[in-house]
Amino acid sequence: MGDKSTPLLAVLQLLRKYNLKGTEEILRKEASLGDAEYENLDLPEVELASILTAHHTESDPYSYEFAYESLKKFIENSLDIYKYELSTLLYPIFVHMYMVLILYEHTTHAANFLEKFGPEQEDYYQEDLKKFSIVKNKDQIKGNELAEIYSSNKFVVQLSRDASSQLKRFLHEQKTTVIINIINNHIQIEVHDGPGRSLAQIRATAGGMLGEATRNENRTKVYYGLLKEPDIQLPPVPVEDEEETEETPDKPKKKKAKKDNIFMKKPKSDPNAPPSDRIPLPEMKETDKLEKGKALREASKRVHLGPDSLPSICFYTLLNSGHTAICADICDDSTLLAVGFNNSTIKVWTLTPVKLRGMKSAEKLQDIDREAGDVLVRMMEEKDRDTCRTLFGHSGPVYKVAFDPFKNLLLSCSEDSTVRLWSLQCWTCLVVYRGHVWPVWAVRWSPHGHYFASAGHDRAARLWATDHHQPLRIFAGHLSDVDCVQFHPNSNYIATGSSDRTIRVWDCLTGTQVRIMTGHKSPIFVLSFSVCGRWLASGGGGGELMIWDISTGLPAATLPPAHTAPIHALAFSRDGTILSTGSLDCSIKLWDFTAITEEVSGEEIGNNSTVQKDDRFLLRSFPTKNSPIKDLHFTRRNLLLGVGSYEGSS
Repeated sequence: MGDKSTPLLAVLQLLRKYNLKGTEEILRKEASLGDAEYENLDLPEVELASILTAHHTESDPYSYEFAYESLKKFIENSLDIYKYELSTLLYPIFVHMYMVLILYEHTTHAANFLEKFGPEQEDYYQEDLKKFSIVKNKDQIKGNELAEIYSSNKFVVQLSRDASSQLKRFLHEQKTTVIINIINNHIQIEVHDGPGRSLAQIRATAGGMLGEATRNENRTKVYYGLLKEPDIQLPPVPVEDEEETEETPDKPKKKKAKKDNIFMKKPKSDPNAPPSDRIPLPEMKETDKLEKGKALREASKRVHLGPDSLPSICFYTLLNSGHTAICADICDDSTLLAVGFNNSTIKVWTLTPVKLRGMKSAEKLQDIDREAGDVLVRMMEEKDRDTCRTLFGHSGPVYKVAFDPFKNLLLSCSEDSTVRLWSLQCWTCLVVYRGHVWPVWAVRWSPHGHYFASAGHDRAARLWATDHHQPLRIFAGHLSDVDCVQFHPNSNYIATGSSDRTIRVWDCLTGTQVRIMTGHKSPIFVLSFSVCGRWLASGGGGGELMIWDISTGLPAATLPPAHTAPIHALAFSRDGTILSTGSLDCSIKLWDFTAITEEVSGEEIGNNSTVQKDDRFLLRSFPTKNSPIKDLHFTRRNLLLGVGSYEGSS
């Protein structure tokens, strides 16, 4: 029993996998296996599959190259209507052939195979192939992240009915079973009715690490509508920020107050909105109502944007912070700016003449009348005023900062694998949330406060509530780092973007994945939902911008790459007409979002119909001197604020 990879051991492991204890015992006795060998049963999935389907031809290294050549020739000679769909099979079959060659210890053949056919694979797979090429013997398959992903998951390929019957015919005529075994074990072929897809349609959804989404993965209904706004009645004449009436948040019982005409346009209730009590949202405090009233009053003075009236941009440049500032965030009412640095500190600046005040000492706080209406003002120390505050606490670079919707709290996440919650009144850390075990790349508040989401290197996103120190939900399913996370405007869903080149949408109530969207050709670094909640914009590492339709999970528009470096900031104007993108290529670009979505709605969305958009949607481009863009934010009156750190004259 010297050779570990014998079929006997493989069968034993299979029996153990399906928990067939009796049969396992009998086989052990008959084969007289020692305990040591039995304990060491730990064959990788690929090896198991290839042993159990082993045929003598499979150990012949030349058969792989021959089989791949003939598959390629067959695809090249197919009609165009099948050719493009069938060609999506080449990459997964290539990868698995390489792994099987390594498993059978034909290392020189494997290296030649990779060298010969590797460069022909799509450009967006080249990065993955570099990681694969490190694997030189079968013991390394176990430690290789990509090899493990491919061996334990199936690659999804969508073919039309005709294309799949062409493929079957070809496989029947083949002498070897090499390709058939790979397809049976490692590829999931989804057959769809209707004509084969064109090259453009296939390119629109190609690029995911494991191919496309299966048909059923995007079938769940997603309530992408908005919740009814709580009735906050505005005083007839905007005096000061006093006198707000009582209201119950998110209970569409009362009639809406007669507001300015911009608020009257909203329908009484959105047919696609989730029930208002689907997830529990916090009651609004009196101070939050004041804040909300102020926001509505500001919004009534909002400038309407469009192709003919572009927003003004106010750009804040961080000086002497060339490579130290990592992230930035501006609070909802545009009065505060927070920046996270690589030396683990966070700085908060005021953007208005109002200074940031500290809190009184504990002794002085005891003398304050807690019932007083202006207790929050009385708590603050008169003399302790500053334009900038520094927060210390993290022990690694700070990758994201985020203000809560009511400007009381600040979240930050760091390489030290923690998320911290800071008070903007006493300027100290209130809670440290420990759930991730690796660096945390992103953190975001729910638009209604109370809940927040984080995402990290451990390939998972987590949903938290400020009053729980453990996560409420863990969203697992991505195959690589989760680089960004974003809440839906109705707080019922979160979207995550990952280095596996997919975007997934998760339901906060059930914790399940309701959408998986493929089409990006590089990691996704930033996501933003449209104001209406139906569209999702995503920015990738190659400078590409895509718009997705949440209702179907399909790409609605792939905009021509206008940026030359990763996009790290996206912001929709408050009325949803303009989309702004900011990139590390030191430029801000404005897009006509109304025109993009009108075009999509105008053409009946057929089977994966995706339009490659041309330049008429790009309204303007604004370069900075040499400041990569860290954050973009529209004020309530639709002025665009940008933040970047000047990297010196190159």
